[in-house]
Amino acid sequence: MRYRCAAVILSLAIPATLASQSLESLTLRFAGFTTVSGYEQAVTDSLLTLLPGATRDRLGDISITLGSGSPKRLVSCPLDEAGYVVGGVTSEGYLTLRREGRIASPLFEQQLEGHRVTVFGASGPVPGVVGVRSVHLTRGRVPNEAPFTVDDAYVDIGASSAADAAALGVRLLSPVALARRPHRYGDAMAAPAAGRHAACAALAAALLSHPKISGSMVVSFTVQGLQGGDPGLNAVIALKGPFADTLTATLPVKYRDTMAETVMMADIQALEQRLVQWMGGAK
Repeated sequence: MRYRCAAVILSLAIPATLASQSLESLTLRFAGFTTVSGYEQAVTDSLLTLLPGATRDRLGDISITLGSGSPKRLVSCPLDEAGYVVGGVTSEGYLTLRREGRIASPLFEQQLEGHRVTVFGASGPVPGVVGVRSVHLTRGRVPNEAPFTVDDAYVDIGASSAADAAALGVRLLSPVALARRPHRYGDAMAAPAAGRHAACAALAAALLSHPKISGSMVVSFTVQGLQGGDPGLNAVIALKGPFADTLTATLPVKYRDTMAETVMMADIQALEQRLVQWMGGAK
């Protein structure tokens, strides 16, 4: 069974109601989520509470059924992102990591080196930083050095022993992700996994606009989309299908799978409008 983290929402917590939020506000709040693939439960807990009529299946997908009759259609958005879990704890209190979820960019692991991360332990979020080699001790000694990978990562969380790490609530398989700092500039927003989270924000905004539904519509926020076989989406199809038509909410992005993955607000607004139209039966 996968480890269930106690909290995976940073300071950009979901407000008391999603319905009162503008699309821009929803986008920034969704961008503040941390949803390491397979460890999305805290975020889905919040969505279950904050989206009226939502239910959760045994895998963790959040779904809402609107309307009735035929045709029966599905619109979905994957919540998860590629990230890491704690693979080990050294006797000195450093954490080693293992990756979770498929990635598209070769820069994904290299950007981890020297950066701030958050470890989601049993007692709550724990800040940390990934160490770098000393340039003074290694300069000129490693010709043709291979690029940094997750196997080179050692995370410092301020612990001096394995017992100290355990006292902070850090365990094997605790989720780990780059520290969240969503950045809004001009007509763009940058954040890790910005494209996936902004697409889910657009779907939430479309849902909360109370669109007129043609037939019946299942709206799903799915989990484990970056695992082999996309088990979250397949679970929704198996449990709530068959469907006459399906649509996945996606957005064009720049700098995919980097800390600066960027989406344009105009594209998010256009996606929300397309989703509302599609829910009403427009092609």
